[in-house]
Amino acid sequence: MGFLKRKTKKEKLQAAYKKKMEESFHMSKTNRTASDALVKEAEDILDLIKKEEEAG
Repeated sequence: MGFLKRKTKKEKLQAAYKKKMEESFHMSKTNRTASDALVKEAEDILDLIKKEEEAG
């Protein structure tokens, strides 16, 4: 039963990355500085994803 499967740490990070990028896109229409901050947070999450992949 796939719907009961727990998300891995990598899957959770990927979901958080996607959410930050979507928020950044919407924020870019009204507040560029806040959008840039969200992109920075997303990049930090992406770095964590890469470290997770390297770890195994």
